[in-house]
Amino acid sequence: MIFQLTEEIVFPDPKYADDTGLLAVGGDLSLNRLLLAYSHGIFPWFEQDEEIYWYAPQPRFVLFPENINVHKSMRKWMSKTSCTITENQAFKEVVYQCATISRSHESSTWITERFQTAYWQLHQTGFARSIEVWEDNELVGGLYGVEMNDCFFGESMFHKVSNASKYALIHLCRQYSYRLIDCQTYTPHLESLGAEMIEFERFLEIIQQ
Repeated sequence: MIFQLTEEIVFPDPKYADDTGLLAVGGDLSLNRLLLAYSHGIFPWFEQDEEIYWYAPQPRFVLFPENINVHKSMRKWMSKTSCTITENQAFKEVVYQCATISRSHESSTWITERFQTAYWQLHQTGFARSIEVWEDNELVGGLYGVEMNDCFFGESMFHKVSNASKYALIHLCRQYSYRLIDCQTYTPHLESLGAEMIEFERFLEIIQQ
């Protein structure tokens, strides 16, 4: 059963999500609703016909920062690269690049202008972070996500040069003592970097500590 949200800022129990993770439709992207959602392992994935679709995939694909797998080739690249990293210096641009960069497996972006505005508000209130990768003063990679309860809920990443988004993720894992990084849904790429599936109950226990 897919729940229809109203103006009231509440969510159904995530256990009612269907096999794809879809839990509810509707509502808005207000600050309070987003914070409530993330604190319960729920996130908005896309909007269609002006309706927002909320997901809570189970089990959950996560990366424990201490388990980040930095391959030998990546270590070699990092030792030689001229790329530099900043934090929270170009949040809007990182989100925009994630929204507009061409991806072979996607025909359109889920990061609409409404999503960009909502996550900018989260950033301004201290609940969202970006990592930027630069080469010759050009933004060539990065990621952004939500910070809450010493956890990082990854939203999206992009790269214009090889390894740039990996570089951002490795920096995130090494510089912050997050209990976990929520990767949301499975990808072979993130699995190769050390991400794994865990039971949703364990996921909730960690993010709600």
